[in-house]
Amino acid sequence: MSSLKNALYFLTGLGVLANMFLLFIYTFIILVHRSKPMDLISCQLTFIHIVLVLTAGDIGLSEVFESLNIENDFKCKTIFYINRLMRGLSICITSLLSVFQAVTISPSTSFLAKFKHKLKKYMIYAFFYLWSFNLSFSSRWLFYVGVFVNVSETNHMKVNKYCSLLPMNSIIRVLISMVTTSRDVFLVGVMLTSSAYMVIILFRHQRHCKYLHSLSRLRASPEKKATQTILLLVVVFVVMYWVDFIISSTAVLLWMYHPVILTVQKFVMNAYPTITPLVQISSDNRIINMLTNLWSKCIGLRFNATPVKILISFFTEIDKPFQDSYGATKDLA
Repeated sequence: MSSLKNALYFLTGLGVLANMFLLFIYTFIILVHRSKPMDLISCQLTFIHIVLVLTAGDIGLSEVFESLNIENDFKCKTIFYINRLMRGLSICITSLLSVFQAVTISPSTSFLAKFKHKLKKYMIYAFFYLWSFNLSFSSRWLFYVGVFVNVSETNHMKVNKYCSLLPMNSIIRVLISMVTTSRDVFLVGVMLTSSAYMVIILFRHQRHCKYLHSLSRLRASPEKKATQTILLLVVVFVVMYWVDFIISSTAVLLWMYHPVILTVQKFVMNAYPTITPLVQISSDNRIINMLTNLWSKCIGLRFNATPVKILISFFTEIDKPFQDSYGATKDLA
């Protein structure tokens, strides 16, 4: 049990660090350079994952609240509400990411092509509706979650260090489960549909390139690499989601959480937010080139470096890959 908790703490720390680094990179791109629609979505997803990881376990925001001597019931409701909110936004934004990428790589002759030049406009509307829906939908937990005070209380189900699910009417419980499941199944279906569409587009493009004897161009396509990354993220998300769904559904039906099962579920919940930034960093040539340039520069400055020189060098080298990256992107059509 202790080794499992240590693994969970390591995963939490890795997830926070990787997402914070990626958030800094995307913020820099958005503020300094001409960002692409996918950068805006990825930046928001990264922020969501930072908060999700910090509220998923017994460390992070819970420790901050404890140090502030805030009332346990308020602490419990706040942390659980934020965690459920971020979980809902994570699945929504991941679904949005897959749909927008499908639109981005769609051929000029397809029905989706007419939406390409309006992606940023539609994205703002999508963000507004998704945040509004999840803020209101997750508010139900404020009424059905409370501080865990009595271990012998059989009608309470402990879900973390401070919180337990309060007893609720069986009809309300089934209704909430049905609505939540319907939302998640719909969004996973959207992910899988857009992913299948992207696979078909890539397959057709690859076959076309083979016919034209230009495989080198296909391999260098930024859209192909970005699409493969999103497909990988969708697969990881769907697998982790269903594992989490099975554990949660079983626990709610039995109205019981074993401590080991609870720790395993937290591990599963943290897996996707931790894997996502690592995959994005390793697959984005702009970030890889920036890190390579920065490392080379640091090696060159190690003997006569000053804090000012290191800082100037950092912002100079971080800027180079992004200056050359725009204009190289072309449609797969």
